[in-house]
Amino acid sequence: MPAYNEEKTIGGVMRELFSLDLNLIVVDDGSSDDTPIVVRDFIKQHPDHVNLYRHPLNRGLGAAISTGIAASLTHNPEIIVTFDADGQHHALDLIPLCLPILQGEADVVIGKRNFSEMPFRKKFGNMVMNIITIIFYGKNVEDSQSGLRAFNKKAAESFELHSRDYGVSSEIIGEVRRKHLQMVEVPITTIYTDYSLSKGTNTKVGLKILAKLIKDILK
Repeated sequence: MPAYNEEKTIGGVMRELFSLDLNLIVVDDGSSDDTPIVVRDFIKQHPDHVNLYRHPLNRGLGAAISTGIAASLTHNPEIIVTFDADGQHHALDLIPLCLPILQGEADVVIGKRNFSEMPFRKKFGNMVMNIITIIFYGKNVEDSQSGLRAFNKKAAESFELHSRDYGVSSEIIGEVRRKHLQMVEVPITTIYTDYSLSKGTNTKVGLKILAKLIKDILK
């Protein structure tokens, strides 16, 4: 679970996930609020099932996900799931998310949000990122920017991620293609609140990532 200034929501998200008897790894990405304090208080109650990793400075979503995947692999997992800390995901969606991996039908599963319920500014930003994913990574995905994903151990070990920002979501899709992994998308429920809508990809973020990718190509 990557987390940056999520003191308002992360406690509730951890409780919901813990109710499913999961092992949690939280990566605090240099938060300036009480996010690490909330996580440490939770760890005091459940010391054997929660681990906290901290970046001294804010390095970005991509760096937090990379840290989380590397930390998860030290526990020899069967499945690794990325789960946003802002309260937009339903914990019970982990069941259909992980099922294709458990049934041997996929190495990677992306949780596909309902775009008809998404506000236009968020929808447009995600459309921009889907186009970027097709152009730069050669794979058409309906929801390339979803924060709810599942990987089997083979996929997680094969990933070579370099993006430090939100571009990591598209980079993961690129790794799926480059490493010849099997991927499917499954529908998930998304909880839209004013708080969750303030997070994640929007048009401005999408255009910044596009400019960075073009700059890298022209080097």
